[in-house]
Amino acid sequence: MRVLGIDPGLTRCGVGVVEGEVGRPLRLVDVGVIRTPTGESTPQRLVHLERAIDAWLEEHRPQAVAVEQVFARSAVSTVMGTAQASGIAMVCAARRGLPVALHTPSEVKAAVSGNGRADKAQVGLMVTRILRLDAAPKPADAADALALAITHIWRGGARRRIEEALEKAGR
Repeated sequence: MRVLGIDPGLTRCGVGVVEGEVGRPLRLVDVGVIRTPTGESTPQRLVHLERAIDAWLEEHRPQAVAVEQVFARSAVSTVMGTAQASGIAMVCAARRGLPVALHTPSEVKAAVSGNGRADKAQVGLMVTRILRLDAAPKPADAADALALAITHIWRGGARRRIEEALEKAGR
């Protein structure tokens, strides 16, 4: 399974593509950060973000998209930008008929590190180990995007198998 993980943000939006399946080594396909010009209006920045996410979807052809679920943990303006970026990511995926999964920050931290309260450094270290990288992706938004993709492969694969088993059982 190939998953595009998106750590939404209006200024910096982490994107990372991971390929693999549960029980097998995962492979980094690509990782980066989409930056929008801070001097532009919010609508123009959202257009920039939409075009960049579409380009990632076109280039990497993921089978699913995992987006960090937005929580009101910061200033309202920060939460609004993050929520708007998250919406753009979901629309881009939905337009292509791709399944979209929302994962909470604590779910992602627990999946990759075993600790739902892990800090950014711990998440980066575990992403580096899981994907057998030489160094942690920088900035943290990039590592977070990869952690989202990893979480979705590990947890989404299990969910998919349960759903398939229930379908076969006629439920």
